[in-house]
Amino acid sequence: MRGLACLLMFQTHCYDAWLGGDARNTLFLKDSQRLGTLPAPLFLFLAGISFALVTGKLIRKNVNPGQITRSMARRGAEIFAFGLLFRLQEYLIAWGWAPWSDLFRVDVLNIIGLSMILMALLCGLILWMSGSSMSVVNDAGSGSSKSVAGTPDATLVGASVAVVALIGLLTPPLYTTWRPTWLPWQLESYIDGCHNLGAPQPWLFPMFPWAGFAFAGLAAGFLLFSDWGRERTAAILAVFAGVGAVAILVAHQLDHLSFQLYAVYDYWHTSPNFFMMRVGLLLLTAFLGYAWCRWVLPSLGSWATRFSPLIQLGQTSLLVYWVHIEFVYGRFSILPKRSVGIATATRGLAEIFLFMLALSLVRTRIDWKAISLGLRARVRATPIA
Repeated sequence: MRGLACLLMFQTHCYDAWLGGDARNTLFLKDSQRLGTLPAPLFLFLAGISFALVTGKLIRKNVNPGQITRSMARRGAEIFAFGLLFRLQEYLIAWGWAPWSDLFRVDVLNIIGLSMILMALLCGLILWMSGSSMSVVNDAGSGSSKSVAGTPDATLVGASVAVVALIGLLTPPLYTTWRPTWLPWQLESYIDGCHNLGAPQPWLFPMFPWAGFAFAGLAAGFLLFSDWGRERTAAILAVFAGVGAVAILVAHQLDHLSFQLYAVYDYWHTSPNFFMMRVGLLLLTAFLGYAWCRWVLPSLGSWATRFSPLIQLGQTSLLVYWVHIEFVYGRFSILPKRSVGIATATRGLAEIFLFMLALSLVRTRIDWKAISLGLRARVRATPIA
């Protein structure tokens, strides 16, 4: 799924950066931008699933809640720091024409890191309130004890779902009537994406609603990676698909009601209905991704299972995200910005895809650690004249 998110991200950025003239007024670009509403939710959703996987392993090792919270919050802080470092790099590369305020722009890496910190706090609180980092029951047959920490934890799943709903419902007022304008814009931007422009901006990634996708992944992950869930992966993902389909239909119906709950209704940016629809699409995509890897690829033959470009890209999603931005939006853009047609932009998209795939292969297929150790050993062995 990360590889799919990378591909959707590439096409969104490439067509947005390079299409110009009449091509910017076509249905083609509008469809590309609609697909562009999925990559960030996918990355956040998968961050939540990965978070649940790692947290579950720590629980099974009987790590206490405080250590789990600190460990997972530290991971989130590292991603957040990467986001700040990325913004600093972009500012230095664009030195001379980029405004200093770009250093405080809330990008997807920032919100992934912040979401992980918030998930760590939630999980730590739930585990602390439960009074134990894992549940233990007696095995009646052997008289010994066994861990059941992997069974679905209704409290963790329920709390995650509650946070998802809360974020979705609070987003519209926090962008309008409840805007925290009393905060410095550098902090307010993490809530409503206002930046320094006086109003929420649709191209930023504030906590509302974006963190909600991470908590949706957290709930899904705790179900999937529990002992109970591991034995029923296909069935659970099929249920996810059904729930996702229902969520999409319900969101569509709610959007067409004659009355609205909020004073200001903006479907594409703050609406809980659009948020619900995207969560539904994520659940559907999770099932389709599993079905593709579990049943479709093996049916194509051994060659299809040996190498998948999307799986390869997904293994280095942070790297290709970081690098491709410079070759699409940055000074090293491989095509002139906003001045080419669809055919030329599509050729550029293919080149970006192949270049990022090659970069990913170089990153994962070469044992850089062994090379580094070999060079150090050679340096140490070289006699000093």
